[in-house]
Amino acid sequence: MINSDRLWDRLGQLGSIGKQEAGGITRLSFTPEERAAKDLVTGFMKEAGLTVREDEVGNLIGRKEGNNPAAPVVLVGSHIDSVPNGGNYDGPLGVLAGVEALQTMQEQGIETEHPIEVIAFTDEEGTRFGYGMIGSRGIAGLIKRDELEQADKNGVTIAEAMRQTGLDPERTSLAARTPGSVKAYVELHIEQGKVLESRGLSVGIVTGVAGPLWLNFVLEGAGHAGATPMNLRRDPMAAAAQVMLAIEEEAGRTGTSVGTVGRLQAFPGGVNVIPGRVEVSLDLRDVDEAIRDEVEQRIYERAKAICAERNVTLKVELLQRIAPAVCSDDIQHAVAEACEAEGLEAFRLPSGAGHDCMQLVELCPVGMIFARSKDGISHNPAEFTTKEDCANGAQVLYRTVLSLAK
Repeated sequence: MINSDRLWDRLGQLGSIGKQEAGGITRLSFTPEERAAKDLVTGFMKEAGLTVREDEVGNLIGRKEGNNPAAPVVLVGSHIDSVPNGGNYDGPLGVLAGVEALQTMQEQGIETEHPIEVIAFTDEEGTRFGYGMIGSRGIAGLIKRDELEQADKNGVTIAEAMRQTGLDPERTSLAARTPGSVKAYVELHIEQGKVLESRGLSVGIVTGVAGPLWLNFVLEGAGHAGATPMNLRRDPMAAAAQVMLAIEEEAGRTGTSVGTVGRLQAFPGGVNVIPGRVEVSLDLRDVDEAIRDEVEQRIYERAKAICAERNVTLKVELLQRIAPAVCSDDIQHAVAEACEAEGLEAFRLPSGAGHDCMQLVELCPVGMIFARSKDGISHNPAEFTTKEDCANGAQVLYRTVLSLAK
């Protein structure tokens, strides 16, 4: 059995790094807060008897050697970065439960044929640069050098931030794992929804992960706020309001898609100025890529029509397009057996939120385990998963990883 007290204590210790006075945790990528979190988790990994290193994109990796060091490795992990004022369980639970699983194996003298590595992936959230999953993209060999020129709100690019923390952006390709070198990837994560809670279940087996499509709509117009009659205005803000309603309507038609406008910016932003430019972000997701792409096209056609009617110009920028990820049947079966061994129902559900496994589907089979989220709250100071649910998830992870690595 894993040590639930130790896991809970470590979650608390990690949760003190980046804690905000107003509530919640802020640990953005390539910041002192992230560095402090990595240093703390490094200590936990060493206590677990793991060999620790960081790769060329900053992934923190702890390795438990197998009886056959040349055998494909089983990967387990998640991330320790956060959104601004986020919670303490989204990401950290998967990393620390992975460490706990391997420490339990070490303490019990359990050996496996395959090596096992627990990874804290770099920048899963994508909050700072609008480009997420840097660590898992690096492992999968999917980072393009020009993508590292995306900048944060202060104009600092990913490449510059990497250099500031001792990483060389010209060497990111060296983090990529070779085909056949990874047997499987498994991640424990909080659900970030209310399905498990609504069914009274502690853990769940993830069947697949919806693919996020991020777009930026740029609308441009002109006019003087006082001197331009309403019927002569080229107002991009009014057009943007209609586009946002169109996003809500089109995403709501399918029953499976979700569309979110998380960022609205007006330039120059004066109270008495019709904006010259307005930017609207879109996060569009569905577990079915064809349905998602159909919704995208309908939104685009409606946005074009809205802007044409208002004599506003429209440009749509692609920020990222990630295909949905289907979880391996074999890993789902291993998780189901682990649930049953723990006396838990083997309940399956999809993930609407994106996760690092999405980047790894071409590299290896992937699987996920969900732990119940209180009230379905995530990315918020009120995010909470009970000690019991954390322990149940970690115990299922332990059995699953052991099964895959033996």
